[in-house]
Amino acid sequence: MLPIPEDWNRAVAVAAHPDDLEYGVAAAVARWARQGKEISYVLATRGEAGIAGKHPNEVGPLRVEEQQRSAAVVGVSEVNFLDHQDGAVEYGLPLRRDLAAAFRRLQPEVIITMSFDLTWGEKGPVNHADHRALGLAVLDACRDAANEWVFPEAGPPLSGLRDAYVAATGDPTHFADVTATIDAGIASLREHQAYIDGLGGDFDADDFLRKMTGYVGLGAGCEYAVGFRRYPMG
Repeated sequence: MLPIPEDWNRAVAVAAHPDDLEYGVAAAVARWARQGKEISYVLATRGEAGIAGKHPNEVGPLRVEEQQRSAAVVGVSEVNFLDHQDGAVEYGLPLRRDLAAAFRRLQPEVIITMSFDLTWGEKGPVNHADHRALGLAVLDACRDAANEWVFPEAGPPLSGLRDAYVAATGDPTHFADVTATIDAGIASLREHQAYIDGLGGDFDADDFLRKMTGYVGLGAGCEYAVGFRRYPMG
């Protein structure tokens, strides 16, 4: 793995649900925010179907609040919700159009999203359908956003996009050293307490993130790291 180049100023991090980015990516976002970079979040859904036994009308606003607090912990002030239906995110033109419009408005140089692999690791469980649909749509929307003739109603084309990076994939090419910001990443994940409580069981955010980033750090040559797969877009 190579370190992610950091000679850029604006990035957009995209995920399907509130809390998705906090399982590692937020620690990298905290690193970049401390460097003075501008990072915005785009969430496909409000996570309204994410807590068993609680109605989506109650859960959606709760998870939006948790995501906004979580983002603030790592230096992100702009959180955008595309309002696709949680659990029913579909790959297709409407999703690509919404993503392209967000990218055109925010004009990032770097786009970050989550794994769209079928499974979490070679022998892991099946990845959520929303994650799979969104991740592929993000990569396609990068190209869409740069083409003035695709979704012309969605604003002026995106210019200056260099790379997209996909986190939590089984074959990372790059990493971000989060040794100095792992505590911020853990605090960011802990802001999703209502969601974590809804999962049941005994989840320890500190233990989970330190083990996950520590494992990647072994390959990266630092204490804690987050892995990404680079897709050149320039």
